[in-house]
Amino acid sequence: MADPRRTGDRLDTPRAVRRHLVRRPAYDTDAVGIFAERFARFMGTAKFLLWMSLFVVAWVLWNTLLGPEELRFDEYPLIFLTLMLSLQASYAAPLILLAQNRQEDRDRVLAAQDRDAATRAHADMEFLAREVASLRMAMGEVATRDYLRSELRSLLSELEEREDRDEGGASHGGRE
Repeated sequence: MADPRRTGDRLDTPRAVRRHLVRRPAYDTDAVGIFAERFARFMGTAKFLLWMSLFVVAWVLWNTLLGPEELRFDEYPLIFLTLMLSLQASYAAPLILLAQNRQEDRDRVLAAQDRDAATRAHADMEFLAREVASLRMAMGEVATRDYLRSELRSLLSELEEREDRDEGGASHGGRE
């Protein structure tokens, strides 16, 4: 029977922390991502394609036609060249995918920021539309320039009529 005083066998107590003989290597994920982006960006250039093509052509020519027999290191089936190109592709593919994932994350953040900005702009436009509508309604209650001119003209004509009547009555009244 197990000793109840031993805590290592109990399920309700955590195990002691195990120390590893070999520490796991620590690396900065951003540094790896930046390297992957630069690598992928370089592999997509004409410069890379030109240099890679020149390298392959030189390799093939050296190992098939131009190089002396004793200095050729990769005979006709060019197995070593195929191995090197496969190795390069096996490293390039994950790095390119990592760079694409980082770009996708950036695009996602930018899209969210664009959506937020569009939402704010839409709310601002709705607010301004309401303000313009309220100003139009308020302007319906305010006297316009043309209305004031017509009222002043009518008052002026009334005053002139009264003046004419007053002058006519005063001159008429003085003769009689």
